[in-house]
Amino acid sequence: MNSRERVIMALNHQEPDHIPFDLGGTVATGIHKNAYRNLRNQLGLKEVQIRTEDIIQQLATVDEDVMELLQADCRNVAPRSSAIYNLELRDEGEYSAYTDEWGIGWRMPKTGGFYYDMSDHPLAQAHSLESTAHYKWPDPVDPQRFDGLRERARRAHQEGKVVILGGLCAGVTEMHSWLRGYLNYYTDFYMHQDLSEYLMDKVVELKMAYWERALQEAGEYVDVVTEADDVAGQDRLLVSPEMYRKLIKPRHTKLFNYIKELAQVKVFFHSCGAVRPLIGDLIEAGVDILNPVQKSAQGMDFLELKKEFGKDLVFWGGGVDTQRVYGSGTPEEVREDVRQNIEALAPGGGFVFGTIHNTQPNVPPQNILAMWETWRDFGRY
Repeated sequence: MNSRERVIMALNHQEPDHIPFDLGGTVATGIHKNAYRNLRNQLGLKEVQIRTEDIIQQLATVDEDVMELLQADCRNVAPRSSAIYNLELRDEGEYSAYTDEWGIGWRMPKTGGFYYDMSDHPLAQAHSLESTAHYKWPDPVDPQRFDGLRERARRAHQEGKVVILGGLCAGVTEMHSWLRGYLNYYTDFYMHQDLSEYLMDKVVELKMAYWERALQEAGEYVDVVTEADDVAGQDRLLVSPEMYRKLIKPRHTKLFNYIKELAQVKVFFHSCGAVRPLIGDLIEAGVDILNPVQKSAQGMDFLELKKEFGKDLVFWGGGVDTQRVYGSGTPEEVREDVRQNIEALAPGGGFVFGTIHNTQPNVPPQNILAMWETWRDFGRY
């Protein structure tokens, strides 16, 4: 059984020969550049120039030698990010900074910094539809995004890997918050609802144009597409269920249904946190796969989730508790956590093993290998 066959069986809620494994297939199942450098050293691999897969999160592009050695089943063929091909880093004293194609400012400390954080929101002062008229939206079908996309997807498909295609930008409601800033984002829902709806509708419009072009280019080779919208925090939702159903769910539904009209793909949806109260809504909206399945968040008990939603939803992630065990625990504690997670999520298929969000810079390579070895040894059906 090759990688693609293995993952497709899992996505169809069947038990393959082994639980599929993902490392670097998405920007929510990746590895920070610092941790990746340490992992390569631990594996005794030759030194290489580490490439950046995601500049904000400082994720490494996982090289093929690591993919093959660790038997990763998935390949990310994400279009080229404008943050990479048009990147202009600025020196701001103690910070490295840049402005992305949306006009959002980002900064990272030069010393001790692990990620870029938002520093400027281009529509922070726009409190009416009229005040957004000056704003220049990015071009979702910029030809540079799609350079080499079809060939990368075709090659991965022919090599028997599951092909994953990433999206244009952050989620429908996340982009609203990034453009306006978080305080404005929350007050907009109540005080400037027309502005909220306009911004989210515009993001959906751009995403639909992007997906149409991307899937025209490579849809025949793509198995999974990714979208993300963090709608939950550690112990609660970030928006009420009523507000989600009124303002956000209709737009998710429109977007996910449109994607599925374009190609025979599964929709992978990422939301951190205590998302359980909305899982039924996400399934209704067209989500096939939930990531990262954050067990440390309120209400995210794996046995309960599997029982309630396991027939309708694939769990992608859920392999090791990144928040409480992976970075700070011993290798044996990592192994025990992985064993428990496999026991809960593996039965009946519908599970692709990966870390619960990205491998952070503080994770020792010994713990990464303890996780992987436990998946290898306990992941057979």
